Amino acid sequence: MIYRYRKTNRLKHFDYSSSGYYFVTICTKNRECLFGEIINGEMILSEYGKIVEKYWIEIPKYYQNVFIDEYIIMPNHVHGIIVIKQDEPIVGTIHELSLQDKSYFNDWLQRRNMLLSKIIGFFKMNSSKLIHQLGQNIFKWQRSFYDHVIRNEESLAEIRKYIQDNPKNWDKDINNLSFKHQINFTKGINNIIDSI
Repeated sequence: MIYRYRKTNRLKHFDYSSSGYYFVTICTKNRECLFGEIINGEMILSEYGKIVEKYWIEIPKYYQNVFIDEYIIMPNHVHGIIVIKQDEPIVGTIHELSLQDKSYFNDWLQRRNMLLSKIIGFFKMNSSKLIHQLGQNIFKWQRSFYDHVIRNEESLAEIRKYIQDNPKNWDKDINNLSFKHQINFTKGINNIIDSI
């Protein structure tokens, strides 16, 4: 069996539980369009798209100090800004761990502090479960997700506009499989972010 190295999308040594604005993109597996369609530049949600939106806007109900900013549910992906406002770093109880294995403890602590990944995992799991219950048994999200740490007001304004304009630009969207000049997603989204 061949194991391929999977490149992580997360910034190395960045604490994704720290306060900040995070631009997130989550795609369906194989970019399958299930969440609705674009009609005259507007996104019309399907039943599955409404489920995805429901769980997206409910994220703050399950995570303290987490807020949803601008977002859009597209036919095969979600773009959104998640805001984390922490007064203090998230620290959990550690009594169940042996402190003798420091490398295990450090890995555990880092995973525990990856709040953004936990949020996306929660969102994916619950939206998938309900979509499956409604008969779309083979639905899957793509593994992982793309994120960008928003560092200033100018970038925040540009990303909000990008999200708002996404349905109008569907015919040129890198996630639209009918777009003839398909490009690598990460490279494409990075080019967009770099231009902001």
